[in-house]
Amino acid sequence: MDTVNLDRPLSPPGPTRPPPSRQKPGTGKIVFRFVVVAILLAIVVGGLYTFARFREEALAKFFATNVPPPIPVATTTAVAEPMPRYLEGIGTLVAVHQVTVAPEVDGRVVKILFESGATVKKGDPLVQLDDAPERGDLAMYQAQARLAQANLKRTEALARQDFATKQTLDQNKSALDQAEAGITKTEALIAQKRMLAPFGGKLGVRQINLGQYLQAGTAVVTLTDLDTLYANFTLPEQDRAQVDVGQSVEVRVDAYPGRVFTAKITTVEPQVDPQTRTMKIQAALANSDHALLPGMYANARVALPPLPGVVTVPETAVYASAYGDSVYVVRPAKETAAAKPQEGAAAADAKANGSEAGTPLQAVQTFVTVGAQHNGKTAILKGLEAGDTVVISGQNRLHNGARVVLSEEPSPLKKPAQVPLD
Repeated sequence: MDTVNLDRPLSPPGPTRPPPSRQKPGTGKIVFRFVVVAILLAIVVGGLYTFARFREEALAKFFATNVPPPIPVATTTAVAEPMPRYLEGIGTLVAVHQVTVAPEVDGRVVKILFESGATVKKGDPLVQLDDAPERGDLAMYQAQARLAQANLKRTEALARQDFATKQTLDQNKSALDQAEAGITKTEALIAQKRMLAPFGGKLGVRQINLGQYLQAGTAVVTLTDLDTLYANFTLPEQDRAQVDVGQSVEVRVDAYPGRVFTAKITTVEPQVDPQTRTMKIQAALANSDHALLPGMYANARVALPPLPGVVTVPETAVYASAYGDSVYVVRPAKETAAAKPQEGAAAADAKANGSEAGTPLQAVQTFVTVGAQHNGKTAILKGLEAGDTVVISGQNRLHNGARVVLSEEPSPLKKPAQVPLD
């Protein structure tokens, strides 16, 4: 057990020592750190900037020295030639002679003297109705007429001898006239019961049967003269000064695509429809082969004198877009640092495709104003001159200034020569 020496004096208590603490860095160290960070940031930014500039220069050099190959295109030359003009309208074909054959009187069908679709001449019999009662009446009137004629002769002889009065003579004349009138009326009824073709033409489908009782006006069959038809169409009133009788009209129908029928204007309606502001035109159309039928929808074009010296190109040369109609004109390309003169085989290929060595070709997009179209060609009213070389195939791959080369393939507008079969 430890003991405490009580005789030793206790030392007086001294001040308490504080615990050790961190010392704040000096100002010099802080400045040194900022300098180091700034230098590192400058090195990083400088490196990034240098890399970006190097990348841009490398890409520019790549695109400048790597020109895409020229695009092969088919071309043709714009020419100045007369351009036909037309006034276009729509209408319907109608028959010059067309009728629905129907009886004028009531009667029962006893004979049908035609076949559906047959061709008949004027006066050919078609249908015979029962006329037995009328023929009986005719015989009666004929007998009365003979009796009245005999009585009249006897009365005239007696009158010459003054044995007959004038009143008796007049009564006998009246009886004869009545009998003859009955004969005329009955013969007309008999003729009405024998239906004849009013004109030559083609019959339609038969609509009656043998033994059927017909009332006056009942449709029997249609009869149409197909040798000549009318093309009735309309034109705006603004075209009145350019339309006159005798002008030629081209008529097209959907039943015969590509075929053109020629007609002549016979009538110009002497008034304008106030609702549509159009005028009616009628043109006679020969139809000797009976290809056309009444009721067909028709597209009519009135031929006008052609316009001379109009610049035309094939329809395929015109490129339509939201910005307007345009064509690609092939011209010598402007020389650039990236486009050096061709040498060797490249020059030979360029010359063979229509461009001189060292003068490559380019397609220049030119906006144009188009006019009428005719026979696969389009009139160019503005933006193109005769002699310009235009692209007719491959426009979908082009852009303004694109390098092109003339294609060696045959033009799509020219049909390949046919090789005779063995």
